[in-house]
Parts: sequence; C-alpha cells; structure tokens
Amino acid sequence: MKKILGVHSAPRPHWVGDGFPVRSLFGYDGLGRALSPFLLLDHAAPTPFPPATRPRGVGAHPHRGFETVTIVYQGELAHRDSTGAGGLIGPGDVQWMTAAGGIVHEEFHSPGFTRQGGTIEMVQLWVNLPARDKMGPAGYQTLLDADIPSVDLPDGAGRVRVIAGRFGDGQGPARTFTPIDVLDIRLRQGATGRFTATPGHTLALVVLHGTVLVNGEEVAREGQLVHLDRAGSEVQIEANTDATVLWLAGAPIDEPVVGYGPFVMNSEAEIHQAIADFNSGRFGVVASA
Repeated sequence: MKKILGVHSAPRPHWVGDGFPVRSLFGYDGLGRALSPFLLLDHAAPTPFPPATRPRGVGAHPHRGFETVTIVYQGELAHRDSTGAGGLIGPGDVQWMTAAGGIVHEEFHSPGFTRQGGTIEMVQLWVNLPARDKMGPAGYQTLLDADIPSVDLPDGAGRVRVIAGRFGDGQGPARTFTPIDVLDIRLRQGATGRFTATPGHTLALVVLHGTVLVNGEEVAREGQLVHLDRAGSEVQIEANTDATVLWLAGAPIDEPVVGYGPFVMNSEAEIHQAIADFNSGRFGVVASA
C-alpha cells in the first residue's frame, strides 16, 4: 500500500466573483508545491441560487502558463474567452482550458440557470505546463459527459469516470501535455475500491462528498485531501457513506514554479513579462455578448 503523507482540511470558503463560494484545498504557494503537476484546486460545494435577472460569476480575467480544468457536478456555466471560444457546460461536463501563452476568460451562471435558479457545484483544478509549452497557443477542450467513459468497479462497489488518463478499459478524452490521470470516483456506502497508481507519480485524493477510509489507516471526510507518497502503487478506498472522490495523479514536472495570481511561470522575470503583456493588451479581449 502507498504510504499516506498527510490528510489536509480545506479552509473556510471564500467567494470567487459573486457566483462561486469555494474552498481552496491547495494552492501553488502552499501544499501545491508537493503536488506537481497540480497547482491549485477549488471546490464550490453545492450552493442554491434563487432565480435572477443578472448572471452571477467571474468577469474577464487573465491566465498564463498552465491549464484550468472545470468539472461541473450541478448547475450550468457559460464561458467565453479571448480566442473567440465559448459555450455551455452542465452536469458531468468538463472544460479543459489551456491558457499557455495567455488568455482572457470569463465564466458565469448560464442564462437558463440564472432565470430558473438552482444549485451550483463545481471543481476547478489548475494543471501546470512544462516550460517548453508555457508560451504555446491558447485553446480549450469541451469534454461532454456523454464522451467521458464510465467504468464499473468490481462487486458493484461503484463507478469511475475517466476524465484524463486511463482506468481499466476507459481512456479519458482529455489531451494532456504530461502524463495525468484525473478520475471522478463514486463509491457506494460500505464498498471498497482497489486502485493502482503509477510509481513515481504524484497522487492526491480529494473527498468531495462522504467519508472514506484510505489504505485501512486514515479517515478522510468531505473537504479533505489525502496526500500519498510517490513510491508504491496500491491504494484502497473504503466508503463509510456514499462518497465522491477525485483522484489526481501525474508525473511531476521538475522545474521551478513561480506564481503571481493568475500567472504561473518558471522565473520572476517571466512573471513581470506576463503582467506587462497583459497590461499592454497582448492577451486579447473577450468579445461582448
């Protein structure tokens, strides 16, 4: 069994814009230093919103040097960016955006969701890019729920949605720059799932719902992250209640990480250049709706 290095609890929630009350389970200036290639993870826990006339969300903001992965569990989001891309993502859908050399992006509750109201739940994960790709072209992948394979676990224990990488017979649709496995695991109460990780890769388990026992040693509850050693391969997750767990595994990127807000590069000089490029309009603008 893989050694458990620690169980970490998320701090109190804070608002991102006016549409997403999130808990940050890790960031690149803290625990994220040990979780390469992952930089940050925010979980917007289920939150009800009444019908409204104005969409809530986050206005135009820049990114450079990494990718953002938005997984929608409940509700519907509308997004647009400075490449001219945009669209809607709803329950089960994923937006995998490559900021790379620079992008300006906005995301709001969709018009339909805004009119009707409802519950929003989502995760946003930041994935680092290696230095060779940080200044590449921006773009994004819309991964619809119907295109994400779901693999049943043995003995009716639950199922695994394969967003990136491989699990069993499922190959995730996300195209990644380095080897990454992002698995959306659903376990039934009392069931045990047995998983195999790639030795040498980073591994973190994020408990979004429920309570689990990991490797027969540590209990992790909603809003907690279990950090496991890179050595070894076997992981056992026992669900004490119905549980949703996000499996984040990947090959570490052995390069300096220098971040400033929405910019993550390899040096202070590159951060200064990112700020200058954004301020001079080189990231482009989000066209008016």
